[in-house]
Amino acid sequence: MNVRERLKAGRATTKDALELFDVLKPVDVDFMLGNWKGEGFHTNHPMDGLLETYHWHGKRFESLEDVHPLVFSTRRGGVANVNPGLMGSALNLPMPKSAIVGRIFQALLPFLTTSQSRARLRMTAYRGKSSATMIYDQLPINDVFRKIDRNTVFGVMDLKGMKLPFFFILQREQGSEHFLRSERP
Repeated sequence: MNVRERLKAGRATTKDALELFDVLKPVDVDFMLGNWKGEGFHTNHPMDGLLETYHWHGKRFESLEDVHPLVFSTRRGGVANVNPGLMGSALNLPMPKSAIVGRIFQALLPFLTTSQSRARLRMTAYRGKSSATMIYDQLPINDVFRKIDRNTVFGVMDLKGMKLPFFFILQREQGSEHFLRSERP
């Protein structure tokens, strides 16, 4: 099975996911500008399925300094930027994964949202390659990205103190193509 097929499967062991991540090419910070739809990549991590349960939409990269790391879908079909600082302590607690809790979370979104940027983009070295990295302002989290294709990246969340990395895939949303500068297919 090639890399693309393995990624499309959406599931692997942590070891296999890291091997997939390592063979992908790094991306520049400008490549990440735009709106991205997220989906989990399951490795039997405790967070697998959690973001989807809470109606995670993706991430928004407005500039290198203005990044919204947690964008969630609202009950009315819109999106809301959530302040990760309000959810930081929840990362160390077991979070329920049920549709009811997801709906309750959506009802609470007005109390968790922010219009302020809560992250930034920088190039950092991770696993031997320098690539675009989203650095959270309030939490010890770096999300490192590698290129699957011109509209898709494989991400790994590196949280200080977490034993295993958490993986996800981001797909560039239509209408965000104007952020691409000199990318070629």
